[in-house]
Amino acid sequence: MRFREVKFQDPATKTYLGSPSLIRLDDGDVLVSHDYFGPGCPLNHEGEEHLTSVYRSSDEGETWTNVTHIAGAFWSTLFKHGGCVYLLGTSQQYGSIVIRRTEDDGNTWTHPGDSSSGLLFRGGPFREPPNYHCAPVPLLGKDGRIYRAFEDCEPCVWGSGFRSLVISADEDSDLLDAASWRMSNKLRYDPAWTPEQWGEVPVPGWLEGNVVETPASEICNILRLNSDPVVDKAAVVKVEDEGRRVTFDPKTGFIHFPGGMTKSTIRRDPETGTYLTLSNNNTDPAHATQRNVFSLHASEDLVHWRHVKTLLEDDSALSHQESIRLTGFQYADWQFDGDDIIYVVRTAYGGAHNFHDANRVTFHKLESFRRL
Repeated sequence: MRFREVKFQDPATKTYLGSPSLIRLDDGDVLVSHDYFGPGCPLNHEGEEHLTSVYRSSDEGETWTNVTHIAGAFWSTLFKHGGCVYLLGTSQQYGSIVIRRTEDDGNTWTHPGDSSSGLLFRGGPFREPPNYHCAPVPLLGKDGRIYRAFEDCEPCVWGSGFRSLVISADEDSDLLDAASWRMSNKLRYDPAWTPEQWGEVPVPGWLEGNVVETPASEICNILRLNSDPVVDKAAVVKVEDEGRRVTFDPKTGFIHFPGGMTKSTIRRDPETGTYLTLSNNNTDPAHATQRNVFSLHASEDLVHWRHVKTLLEDDSALSHQESIRLTGFQYADWQFDGDDIIYVVRTAYGGAHNFHDANRVTFHKLESFRRL
């Protein structure tokens, strides 16, 4: 398999590559970010993962230059707003919500030192609440406000501890000023909501939400659902009152969603109105965590999704079982790029420790996607 490789990390370092994000700069270059996790990765003073690296390509991803490293940035999204580029995420694994800005295409970045310079919502000390969590998910602009999903993990137990929330700000406000932002209520997943026909779900919970506008011009947050052993499910949380309130109706809030057990990104095609996602559709329900198949899916209503094209799948000589164990194409971030889609993938392939612990960040382009 030919990769346009942004970054390779030798698994012997016990450092793995996570949370890729990308944007196309106004000058045509592509900017990519990712962070590091694992027992060998750089840690901060609290012993937490916290480091992000930034790369730029001027030749459509054939070669990449490491522009800089950013300490105190994790699970972050690159986005453009008001002529500048921003990086919005957390300060560390389960940290504060922080935002940075660059005015020179990623060479230098502001530092979120206080509430006027990008420290938006302060987290607690090591694993004491609030423990903010997210992934590189899109921002939504609607009616003069911008919205993004986060979670607070309290108690800090993966899966069951996540409480869904959104933050939002007036699009004309100073995005580095904490006073510009509001936070909704925090909504915990209630195991009693789990549909009876799913049977026993040992660790039900939701995380890594994606805020999107519905065909009815409402706002919802579509969340990855930890429904193991059931696969390809997601939860739809309503976002109301300009981001002040989030609610969930278990009678209508569960949908069949390809790749619902893994983080994905949903965007709406501005030309056709069709919703697209790049996600890990499950082809072997016996393995709920399968990530060795990666596809483009489409929907007209955010509820009914169809498979459009398989984009990545393991072409190595591994057996089916070993491929599921060792290969992962996951956590993609992507953007519409004219008639094409550009995307960046957290990739475990060719010697990775396992499917989760990615040893590569790879860049890809899907050309003329609307023809599909």
